[in-house]
Amino acid sequence: MNELQHRIKVFIYSFQQGAPRYLLLRSARGINPTWGTLDGAIGFGEKIETAIEREVTKDIGLPKPEDLIDLQMPKLWTLGDEEIVEWPYGSYAPSAGELSLDARWADYRWAEFGAAYSSLHLELDRAAVTRLHTLISAA
Repeated sequence: MNELQHRIKVFIYSFQQGAPRYLLLRSARGINPTWGTLDGAIGFGEKIETAIEREVTKDIGLPKPEDLIDLQMPKLWTLGDEEIVEWPYGSYAPSAGELSLDARWADYRWAEFGAAYSSLHLELDRAAVTRLHTLISAA
């Protein structure tokens, strides 16, 4: 029997000199960690918005997110006997100042869209940041 887990992916953006910049995080785990985005588990009975708030405030030290964008592209994938549903969201950070990273993150950087896109390892992450970029650029 497969175990079903729900996870969030949060693509945090800010505006610097009028252009959107995206937060990339490097994991502290692994031999050659790649750049990615904020992610975390959704607890049993927990709302997606609550999980996002917890990860944003606890893992990177930003204030409670106010402007969440549902990217409307959940993805189900299987890893061994686990099925994982990822829920990607965009979140605006009014300030791109210093962050207070949780121990699971080794480093961070803000990147313009092209650099963010090419730095993301997973195709699903690249598709999500493209959708977010399109949505906020059209606004």
